[in-house]
Amino acid sequence: MWRYLKSAFFVGVDVPGLGRVPVNALGAAAFGILGFAEPAFWFLGLAIEAAVVPALAFNPRFQKIVEARSLEASEGNADEKRKALVKLLETSAQQRLWALAKKCDQVLDVYRSQQAEDYIIDSNDQALKNLEWVYLKLLVARHHLLSPTSETEQSLEKKIQALDTDLRGGEESESLHQSKVATLNILKKRQATMRKKQQTLEEIESDLTRIDNQVDLILENATVQGKPQTISADIELASDLLGGSVFGEDESAIHELEQTYRQQKPSAQKQKETV
Repeated sequence: MWRYLKSAFFVGVDVPGLGRVPVNALGAAAFGILGFAEPAFWFLGLAIEAAVVPALAFNPRFQKIVEARSLEASEGNADEKRKALVKLLETSAQQRLWALAKKCDQVLDVYRSQQAEDYIIDSNDQALKNLEWVYLKLLVARHHLLSPTSETEQSLEKKIQALDTDLRGGEESESLHQSKVATLNILKKRQATMRKKQQTLEEIESDLTRIDNQVDLILENATVQGKPQTISADIELASDLLGGSVFGEDESAIHELEQTYRQQKPSAQKQKETV
């Protein structure tokens, strides 16, 4: 509710030559300045704001506008982070991702040519985007696994042993102890990933091939079948993408994008239900 109240207070209108002007905030500031000359203006301004801001904040239409703008901002930020992930990939991996995206676009074009219902197209678009996102995560994980590193299994083992000894004999604060424990867990995950690196790479390649074939099948079905159908994006991966160690320094970006996409999915589902 706080974001609605804040948006209501700073609501603005577009003025030619000036851009968006926060008329309500400026009005409140004007009453504040006039109040130094005549204190009654303070009470008048407070009464107006107490009536206008909550009335606007609790208005369902205004809330939808605020939610739409918030979603647009998050989508814009997510798009920039996603592009950054794509840029770090080698050229062959980028071309592979673009080829998948092109086939996904072809699927939607087929459904549009069949004059499918809007909710079917929107649902299938979301499903295909989810497959593209999983595909990108697999490529990012493979990129980090193939990237040369100065760390070896032996050097990681030494760090683990040193930190483990430090935890057993150290006398530090609870927060410092928890930080060291978290670091130790990350080092162990990295060590485990390094030990099964080749296996993980083979699993990732298998998952990439599986998604390629799944999208090919979706495209073939969309072309052959006369009646548009809803696409399922559920896929069980052979590789484990839950461990942050496979994403390296891009773990935080992956996590933030995951949170953004989870917020967008309910909005898409809600839009589908209202059709």
